[in-house]
Amino acid sequence: MSQARLFVGNLSFQTGENDLQDYFAQAGAVTSVNLMLDKISGRSRGFAFVEFATAEEAQKAIEQFHDQDFQGRKITVNIARPREERPPSSDRGERRERY
Repeated sequence: MSQARLFVGNLSFQTGENDLQDYFAQAGAVTSVNLMLDKISGRSRGFAFVEFATAEEAQKAIEQFHDQDFQGRKITVNIARPREERPPSSDRGERRERY
């Protein structure tokens, strides 16, 4: 996983990708912003991934923004970790009969 990709958590549900792009651009060249949305409601899930052109810029963003106030909330900013593999759910996508 890239050292230039950051996890940003505890975001306001009103935060948009453009808000994040503008805010994090203060630390360097942002190459992508991926705000996680709920599949059903389309509403923000309160976290995003922000990728910088270099690992140095990403480190600067962590130092500058971690635990700082953004849109009324203290945000978490750290290096993104690879997604953990989860065992498949036994009832995912299936309806259970109720007796």
